[in-house]
Order: sequence, then structure tokens, then C-alpha cells
Amino acid sequence: MKPSVVVFDIGGVLLDWQPHLAWLDELGSVEAVQAFMERVGFAERNLRADGGERFTDLALEIDDAQDRARLAGYVGRFDRTIQTKLDGSWELLHRLQARDVPLHAITNWSLETWPVGCNLHPELKTAFGVTVVSGEEQIIKPDARIYEILCERAGVQASDCVFIDDSPKNVTGAKAAGMDAIHFTGAEALEVELIKRGLL
Repeated sequence: MKPSVVVFDIGGVLLDWQPHLAWLDELGSVEAVQAFMERVGFAERNLRADGGERFTDLALEIDDAQDRARLAGYVGRFDRTIQTKLDGSWELLHRLQARDVPLHAITNWSLETWPVGCNLHPELKTAFGVTVVSGEEQIIKPDARIYEILCERAGVQASDCVFIDDSPKNVTGAKAAGMDAIHFTGAEALEVELIKRGLL
């Protein structure tokens, strides 16, 4: 059975997220920012924030005072990290809307920074029937429960859905939950996959 509902990831599919831009002006070079992010374990702490923890609390775990202050200030600088929309993906989204295809979203995104993203890109608030934000649910992809929450709230079966994500493990998680899924590598390849499924 072909899917009739499209579920988008957001960061890496619709928006280009570049976290180093939060501190580039302060630290002066990409290399210096990368060194800072490695020192504070940014990737791991950001994933914990996606799961519902707050950056100010996560920063308290850091010994160095300057690094602690930098991480604590991330939310105030977050808008710098998501300035760029991936226009090709938005074009496909708009084509799906024109065909009345139901659209929803599941995103691993911090409770604190999600409102910043919505203020910067207001269409995030209107493009989807249901948006499941990991920081609000305290569950992150690829946990099966987050896909189940989307289906419950949208009133759809997992088998009705095709999920699009730039992370292979999240694609695998969606398939394990019963969804069709597409690993996003670019808008052109995504268009081909959506056409194959009769959605475009």
C-alpha cells in the first residue's frame, strides 16, 4: 500500500542547522568553535536538550567558567544557527500542499529553542497538521514512541505515512515503527522518491 501522508523532519531537511554559528563571531574561527564544542561535549548535551533538559542546567556541569557561560548563552544565540532554509525541500512541501497531501512533522528539537525557530520561520507553525517536538515530549527519535505519538495525534496509521529524515538511524526507527521512510540526501532525490510513491 502506498503512503498517503508525509511526515517531515525539520533540521537538515527544511532548515540548514549550523550550530557553530552561535559562537563564530565571539571565537573568531571555525576551528576555535569546533574546539569549544568538543570540549563541552556539545553534540551529546544538545541531544539531551532535545530530550527535554535545559541548556542552563547542562552548562552547570562544565568546569570552565567561560565555556559554561558560552553554553548557557546558546539559546540567546540560536537564531544565528538556522538562518538558511533549504529552498528545494520547501518547494516540494508546497507542491504537496497544493495536492492536499496531509503533512506532519517529527523533530528532535529543544523545548527552549523551538519557539526561536518558529519566530524566525513562521511557516513552521502553519505547514503541518501535527508537529511532535522531542523536547516537549521528552522522547527523541529514533525511539518508537515518538512515531506512535505522531500517529495518535494525527489520527493515522503508521502504514499511511512516509517519513523523511536526514539521519539514517531515524529513518530506520520510522521503518521499525511501521512507516515507509526516505533518507533525505537532497531535494532532487526526494522528489524522485515522492513521485515513485504517487505523492507528486
